[in-house]
Amino acid sequence: MIQLTSPHVPDPGKYLTFALHNEYYSVPVLKVREIMRLCPITPVPRMPAFIQGVINLRGKIVPVIDLRKRLGLPKAVNTERACVVVVQFDTSEGQAQLMGMVVDSVEEVSHFHPLDLELPPDFGSDIDNRFITGMAKSKDTVKTLLDLNRLLNFVGPWVLPTLTPCPSV
Repeated sequence: MIQLTSPHVPDPGKYLTFALHNEYYSVPVLKVREIMRLCPITPVPRMPAFIQGVINLRGKIVPVIDLRKRLGLPKAVNTERACVVVVQFDTSEGQAQLMGMVVDSVEEVSHFHPLDLELPPDFGSDIDNRFITGMAKSKDTVKTLLDLNRLLNFVGPWVLPTLTPCPSV
């Protein structure tokens, strides 16, 4: 297993909960900058499949990803309630960056107490859980807590190969 999750239980507090493929995911509400209806997204060439493109958010260009694709989930069938959740995360250089994430629907703001939170379970040696900071028990469901810094810093096998210049003729 790629064990990149932090060794401590996630911090209690308020989390924005959203749905993807009939499952619930949460991110710290203090990282959420805006929730907006799905709008036209301008594609950018030579990007990985999960990067949909960019939007103009009040004069600022913000990249947008398809969170389903980023997490390896199947394509959405019903996009009626889909929206873009704009979050702020820290780049690998420590800079604050905005990123839009297309989700199926926003559900609620949940308040998780320390007893509600646990580390991610050990799924075995071949399971990649690097984007998961923990699990939250809420009523009769379990919500997966996502690590925005790891989820949105794109390091890994998707990186495009370096282009070599064509020889001159």
